Amino acid sequence: MMIKRSVDDAARPALHETPRLGLGRWPGLGAAAWGLLFAVPSFAWAMGSDFGAQSTISPSLVKLAHDRVTWFVAVLWVTGFLKLFGTLVGIGLTRRRGRGVSPLMVFCGGGAAVLLVWHGCLFVAHGVLVESAVLSAVPDLVGLTRWYLYLWGPWFIVGGLAFAAATTRYVRRQDVRREVRLFGATGALGALLLSMVSTVTGVG
Repeated sequence: MMIKRSVDDAARPALHETPRLGLGRWPGLGAAAWGLLFAVPSFAWAMGSDFGAQSTISPSLVKLAHDRVTWFVAVLWVTGFLKLFGTLVGIGLTRRRGRGVSPLMVFCGGGAAVLLVWHGCLFVAHGVLVESAVLSAVPDLVGLTRWYLYLWGPWFIVGGLAFAAATTRYVRRQDVRREVRLFGATGALGALLLSMVSTVTGVG
């Protein structure tokens, strides 16, 4: 009996070592999926397709894409690859990385969270103000405003919250939290300043 028990005890820890997809990984995987899905329209529009663009984004941007303006097509390609990079960041936040990679993951995750939530809230706030007649919009653009209110705004916010949740959980699992948090705070503050500047200047 003693021999059998010792054999069972030795075998039991192996069961706990079986890799499982815990709930804690879902925020990172959600952020990765968000980035991948969001990259699809950028690449599609960069390659000449206007599927979904005419009714959901600004007519001036649609015209730039339709006319194949070189700098705007380049912007579409760059934004598409940036969204794919966001996918890699989301995947990177699903489990602990080395000390050289962890600060980069947290920096990018914190920056993405603030940048996305900021722009999403701006879209929603502007849409609410137009719908409540506090702000006026060109009649032809009212439908577009609603797309930003009900689609793009919430979409950005969901992505930002996914990156925020993934980054927060990642930091909590680090041994040196203070150092990693500093990188996350730096990324978030940098994204906030960039967003505010782009909003005030109207660039971006």
